[in-house]
Amino acid sequence: MGDEGVRATRRAVLRRAGLVAAGAGLGAAAFAEAAEVTDRKLPVRGGAAGAAMVEAHRPGTGELLVTWAVETDRKLIALTFDDGPRPEWTTMVLDTLARFGAPATFFMVGRRARRYASVVRGRMGRHEVANHSWDHRDLARTDADRARADLTRAHDAIEQATGQHPRLLRPPYGHVGGGAVLAAAELGYRVVLWSLQMRESHFPGDPAGQARDIVDKTRPGTILLAHDVGPTDRLVGLRGLPDMIEGLRGRGYEFVTVSDLIAAKGSRA
Repeated sequence: MGDEGVRATRRAVLRRAGLVAAGAGLGAAAFAEAAEVTDRKLPVRGGAAGAAMVEAHRPGTGELLVTWAVETDRKLIALTFDDGPRPEWTTMVLDTLARFGAPATFFMVGRRARRYASVVRGRMGRHEVANHSWDHRDLARTDADRARADLTRAHDAIEQATGQHPRLLRPPYGHVGGGAVLAAAELGYRVVLWSLQMRESHFPGDPAGQARDIVDKTRPGTILLAHDVGPTDRLVGLRGLPDMIEGLRGRGYEFVTVSDLIAAKGSRA
């Protein structure tokens, strides 16, 4: 690629980042400085991006598995809830799941698990708990040492509140940085993201519509993202849970935890 092509590529990258806009009048000096930033090399080791092992034989750093969905012909779906627990919404979700006998996986924020332990204590028997960091800080901006400390603190709080030993990690915002990769591997976690999520803002005041949307989009092996904490528009998804569960079961789907879904990988209907 010639110099002109390089400059065009840089300009396109910066435009997507919002650094160059029509009529913005970004000066030549400022543009040159911004372009230099995009070319700056990140360190191979250390920092938030580096995932190279500094010590080759640290425990747990042999591999890290990341799961978005599971390949299976069986009509299985894993329902997951992020960001809790908190009294109002988490209690509502647990009550609904108990009513329908549906298991789920709860990716808990450690700080909330410690503060609201009474909300989940004794109620997680059919469910699975997992780590969603200590206070929902973006782990992709964190080096390995800080990520490890964050996840360990959350792990201990979740285990104390629920009596379960978390084995899964969902990094906040779905952001996976190098430091967090190293920390997760060392702590023996499997990273779980999602393949489908509730779009509550698309269905204002229409829980049934949100439920139908999920039912129509679910495929065997889906990992569905929902939240039991957040802005009030998310209540559309939670209030639609009964319709969603009944709709999916009407199509032959079975609700399982994420770990049970992973264990079913490759299974046939």
